[in-house]
Amino acid sequence: MRRIKLYLLLLFTVSGNTCSQNIDTADGIWSSLPSIIQSITKPDFPNYQNSITDFGAKGDGITDCTEAFRKAIDNCADKGGGSVLVPEGIFLTGTIHLRSNINLHLADNSIIRFLTDPQKYLPVVFTRWEGVECMNYSPLIYAYGQENIAITGHGILDGQGSDSSWWSWKGNKKFGWQENMPEQNTDRNKLFEMAENNIPPSERIFGAGHFLRPNFFQPYKCKNVLVEGITFKNSPMWFLHPVLCKNVSFINVTVEGPGPNNDGCDPESSGNVLIEGCNFNTGDDCIAIKSGRNNDGRRVNVPSENIIIRNCKMKDGHGGVVIGSETSGSIRNIFAEDCVMSSPNLDRAIRIKTNAVRGGIIENVYIRNITVGEVKEAVVQINFYYEEGEKGSFIPTVRNVFIRHITSEKSKYAVWIKAFEKSPAENIQIRDCTFNNVADENLIENVMDLKTESVMINNKKWELR
Repeated sequence: MRRIKLYLLLLFTVSGNTCSQNIDTADGIWSSLPSIIQSITKPDFPNYQNSITDFGAKGDGITDCTEAFRKAIDNCADKGGGSVLVPEGIFLTGTIHLRSNINLHLADNSIIRFLTDPQKYLPVVFTRWEGVECMNYSPLIYAYGQENIAITGHGILDGQGSDSSWWSWKGNKKFGWQENMPEQNTDRNKLFEMAENNIPPSERIFGAGHFLRPNFFQPYKCKNVLVEGITFKNSPMWFLHPVLCKNVSFINVTVEGPGPNNDGCDPESSGNVLIEGCNFNTGDDCIAIKSGRNNDGRRVNVPSENIIIRNCKMKDGHGGVVIGSETSGSIRNIFAEDCVMSSPNLDRAIRIKTNAVRGGIIENVYIRNITVGEVKEAVVQINFYYEEGEKGSFIPTVRNVFIRHITSEKSKYAVWIKAFEKSPAENIQIRDCTFNNVADENLIENVMDLKTESVMINNKKWELR
């Protein structure tokens, strides 16, 4: 009972609070963080086990095991749940759909390689694509409305994204696209137009004959989700994408993919999410917290909240810990601590990106104990001018951002904040930070109540002007 009371007190303190919080208040909230972590329920499974090889799978790297995966999962679910085992070997498959009370467990030296034939990801399923609901190719691993699901072990999940398969659909020559090849832009624009015109999601049908790339793992409207120990490689698009989920844990996961839009982990309109001990080396944002895009995000109107990121490592990517740009359903109560970020190909460490088309409220962001070796641009960036900038009617709000104990060894900027004059960023507090080898002065535009304490830039104290 005491733990529940602490948890409720914490949520009352940090949710929907329009008042400015001070640094001491932020420190107090950190001390209560274990209450949120304890509330994240991990799945528990019955003792029943079967193996995909019992249903015809062969780990020869040649045989299509799609039907064997389906039969093994259905058998296990029909028995009341348990573990579906993937033994040592290389197993080819199309889409895998998880059911409640199923743990897909990969043995050491097991590899699941996902076929690159788009037909293997049909029929279409209900999904979100860049923050907009639609019917599209199934994610490589998918679950809808399920409870107590997991992917565990020390095997490899290889999406086989490459310039010769999914990545060329981006329509960028950098990723293998050439004139007269299929690309996603027409379908992408059509999907966004449908959403703005309030076409029902069930009528936004893509899939066969269209070119919107699927995500790798997408649990949709699921509860109690765990991914632990697994290595994900080369997704067609985003890697880990829980949507409208509760109680999600990504523990000691490795994500590697240099492809277009290869975001590492994108919790979207989800609550109580723990990302711990994970390694990211990606072609886009390492972690990007989202809540729906534009009109569609406002229609669904579910925030992402109570997201905890700790003890993670970030290498290549557009940003280390990122909020946005799909922020229309609002985002709040974000905690990131004890992370290491460094690469000449990592653009930013901490990044908030939004605009006047996205809108939404971003509030109560707590960052501490971040070690940054090198980033290309800013260590801390808050950008209201991402893509459409001011060209919209939905003015975003960013408030209550607390940053403490960041050390950085090389960057262009230490802090870069560009908000709107009509909607300044509010209550940004930076404390006990050291930024070395910074090339340019901070850029600060339209910030109300910016506070700094013990911040050193190139061995000089940062004095607000």
